[in-house]
Amino acid sequence: MHGERQSASSSNKGHGRSEKRVLISSTALNSFLDWPYVAQAFKLTRTRIVHGRQHTENFYGITSLRRDQATAGDLLRLTREHWGIENRVFYVRDVSLGEDHCRVRTGTAPHVLSYMRNAALNLLRSRACTNVAAALRRFCAHPAEALALLKGEN
Repeated sequence: MHGERQSASSSNKGHGRSEKRVLISSTALNSFLDWPYVAQAFKLTRTRIVHGRQHTENFYGITSLRRDQATAGDLLRLTREHWGIENRVFYVRDVSLGEDHCRVRTGTAPHVLSYMRNAALNLLRSRACTNVAAALRRFCAHPAEALALLKGEN
């Protein structure tokens, strides 16, 4: 018996590029995969056109979400949201806060610094800061404003 196959697609344009995503999900591989709780396998093809050049990438995944819990369209949305988290949190921590360049590697210090970076980002977001790098530059130039933010003033 062949597994149920579904597909979903989305397209968007912006920032000088166009992008099309096509996700095909299937339950056909479930009995062959030696993976606990697998419910669906999927292939996501992302085709981007940037400055007239086409780039195509394929991503493969499995999920424990059954078809009645997540259709192909739901999986497409969830994979997109995953990258939103990457861009909102980890990219900002890596680039604006220099996390990857930090040389602290032993003991509990890396965890403490990570918590402090998260706290700083949460404070900035609570002020509706959309540009973390600009906000950090502002607070470096005006430390009294940074202290006021920490005290909960403003």
